Amino acid sequence: MSSQGKLYEYLDHTADIKFQAYGKTKEEVFENAALAMFNVIIDTEKISGDTVREIFLKSPDLESLLVDWLSELLYLFEVDEIVFKEFRIEKIREEKDEYSITAQVLGEKYYLENLPFETEIKAVTYNQLEITKDADGWKAQVVVDI
Repeated sequence: MSSQGKLYEYLDHTADIKFQAYGKTKEEVFENAALAMFNVIIDTEKISGDTVREIFLKSPDLESLLVDWLSELLYLFEVDEIVFKEFRIEKIREEKDEYSITAQVLGEKYYLENLPFETEIKAVTYNQLEITKDADGWKAQVVVDI
């Protein structure tokens, strides 16, 4: 992990929420971006992790894959009412001009009376989206619309 061992950090942004996620691998940075996003919505420490979902996505590039990944998790939260706490990415592959992600995510069914809701995220945006790699590993910057 880079940036002194942090998984992610929140940055100042005028209207929305912006964060940077870190990881030694692409998979780890995608996992930590998802964790950062769900910690905006709810305190993930309070989630049991007894509900499992398998996710497989394809996108034309790594940036689109990150947006699609986070958007799929947000969709599952909104439609299936599941909040997630653990993100296990098996592999991010690059082949034939496209990227794919295979993952398992753990969470629990969301009940307002059991889990206090903190912030609603409307969408994951391409605004100021960046994925970079340096000597310390990977960094992703994401802005979510609240």
